[in-house]
Amino acid sequence: MVQFSSAFCQPCRATRRTLAEVAAMVDGVAHVEIDAEERLALVRELRIERTPTVLVLDAGGAVVRRAEGQPRRADVIAALGQAV
Repeated sequence: MVQFSSAFCQPCRATRRTLAEVAAMVDGVAHVEIDAEERLALVRELRIERTPTVLVLDAGGAVVRRAEGQPRRADVIAALGQAV
């Protein structure tokens, strides 16, 4: 799971906690957080329009789910079901 965040984004903090908890529960899943302001070229390439934005990648690195805003834990777990 890749999370794009910004420094003053309150929902980003809550999303960080949720994704870290889910990643700890599911074997083989990692959570990586990227500061959108520091990686503007990547933000443009992936068309990230707001933070938080979460990309769920499969083992090959393909995006299988994309969500903007603070996700619910159940939705994150369901998205991971598509990736594995």
